Amino acid sequence: MRHLHAFGQRVAKALAPALLMALGTAHAEFDSSRLWLNAGFYSAHFDKDKGLRNANPGLGAEYPLDESWALTAGRFVNSDNAHSNYVGAYYQPWAFAGARWGVVAGAFNGYPKAFNGGWFPAVLPVASWEGQRFGLNVALVPPLKDRLYGAVSLQLKVRLP
Repeated sequence: MRHLHAFGQRVAKALAPALLMALGTAHAEFDSSRLWLNAGFYSAHFDKDKGLRNANPGLGAEYPLDESWALTAGRFVNSDNAHSNYVGAYYQPWAFAGARWGVVAGAFNGYPKAFNGGWFPAVLPVASWEGQRFGLNVALVPPLKDRLYGAVSLQLKVRLP
């Protein structure tokens, strides 16, 4: 597991500059009307008897690059009542039932039982419904043997005028 933790740290260190470079490249074309903001997550945990926090307040942003790709980053209070950060990218090439379907891949930190709170990689299946001003991301978080608890994660998002 130590090598997975080290890998997670490398992924996080690699993704952060890539995110900044992508935003810097897109800076000349940055359109604030495309930016989504969120106030964290709500996690419906599969293990209801573990005393986990379902409401995960925070602040995050998502910026679409095109119809399939979007960048994301944020900070929130996780299910273990610790602060977590994330950085990553959505890849959602499929449209079905009014939603975009695919994965969100990136790195997280701050989970005390997972990799001593350090950075680790994650790839999660996700569906997104988006209107003019409001949207919803729904991700499936698989359990990781007493380190991370599985949940369906809901994230409301809003575009500012």
